[in-house]
Amino acid sequence: MEWVHILFVVLGIALMLFLNIKFNVNAMLALLLATLFIGFLEMGGIALGWLPPPEGGLNPAVILETIQTGFGSTLGSLAIIVVFGAVIGKLMVDSGAANQIAETLIARFGIRFVKIAMVIAGSVFGLAMFYEVAFIIMAPLIVAVAHEAKMPFMKIAIPAVAATTTAHSLFVPQPGPVALVEAYNADTGMVYIYGILVAIPTIAVTGWVLPRLLGNLDYPVPKLLQAENDVPVSMRPSFGVSMLVPLIPAIIMIGATIANAFLVEGTTVHMWVNFVGSPIVAISLAMIAAFYFFGTARRRSFEWVMDSFGGAVKAIAMVVLIIGAGGALKQMIIATGIGDYIGTLMSGSSANPYIMAWLITVLIRLATGQGVVSAMTAAGIIGSAVIDPATGQMAAGVDPALLVLATAAGSNTLTHVNDASFWLFKGYFDLSVKDTLKTWGLLELSNSLVGLGVVLLLSLFVGG
Repeated sequence: MEWVHILFVVLGIALMLFLNIKFNVNAMLALLLATLFIGFLEMGGIALGWLPPPEGGLNPAVILETIQTGFGSTLGSLAIIVVFGAVIGKLMVDSGAANQIAETLIARFGIRFVKIAMVIAGSVFGLAMFYEVAFIIMAPLIVAVAHEAKMPFMKIAIPAVAATTTAHSLFVPQPGPVALVEAYNADTGMVYIYGILVAIPTIAVTGWVLPRLLGNLDYPVPKLLQAENDVPVSMRPSFGVSMLVPLIPAIIMIGATIANAFLVEGTTVHMWVNFVGSPIVAISLAMIAAFYFFGTARRRSFEWVMDSFGGAVKAIAMVVLIIGAGGALKQMIIATGIGDYIGTLMSGSSANPYIMAWLITVLIRLATGQGVVSAMTAAGIIGSAVIDPATGQMAAGVDPALLVLATAAGSNTLTHVNDASFWLFKGYFDLSVKDTLKTWGLLELSNSLVGLGVVLLLSLFVGG
């Protein structure tokens, strides 16, 4: 009766949504209550003989340990990045850098093409940066550009974020695509070529067609991204500096990736290059640069810089805690073994391999909230079915590059309360859970469905 795992997870998520939407229970508290609820349901299922006990058993102490592990491991990998990224964003807003970028983009592209300008920026950031860093840096730019263009910020947020998520999920050097290229023995160059053909219609449909179907998108400007005062042009950093500082993490991480191609693993130089090129160190260096270029270099006191720092930390604190609670829910769901169950359930099918790769990834992503984990789990299942273990060759008629993109499209699908990115979008844009599902959820679902559709279309011409 392993399907009971799925029922318990659905009931837990339903409880979280009910508490948050119906009674306005704080999202962090609702997430933790839902996590406990799932854990106790699992205990009951084991006691009744519906489910086999996991290794080490399951009791209240184990449930508590699972919550602590999920909460701590999620914040351990994301908290510094989220907080420091928020500080950079706040300094961009308070120093006038965000407005400088916005006004320059509008002046060069015009109001008519401002969405295209933000899509280009979002694609570059999504390709080059850790996703949370890219989103955090894009958020103040989105609001500033929308203010200058005199349009609801969500009409720019949807295409810009669609571009960021698409680039991040489809292209090397991001970890998901890198892992999928290796799992399917795909050619990276072909993944890029096909990926561009997938990305363009995906972003076009999600960014331009979807907003027309969502009705009213005129949400209030988020408090976190509001400037305290209108900064005079003479006090703002230049356009070049304003763009350079948020791109520092990308420059450092890309530089480290290129350097690794020429360095010997295990050497001192290799160790230091990868230390500096890690997301936490890269964004820390960018934040220090922001202190100088957005603060003291513009003849602002260090006290002003620290006031902005404190304001960002206070504004983002609850988002960080909610992300941690989402990590606890994710860990409890993973502990149920639902991902393995879904994979076993689907692996015996003889359906189209691209559809199967997408569907398995989607189901595991919905269950665990983990894009890379869901993609790699699906890759293991699909790979065992279409790759000859003796020769390593893909089955006839299946294109490895398209299989990479189908799986990646599945990992970039509708997400909900167990996904840290869901809470980032909600927290930064100050939305309700309902409105986040309407905007972020449908944005991701549209990306995923269009991506799969283009892959299936391409498969009619290649891989046959």
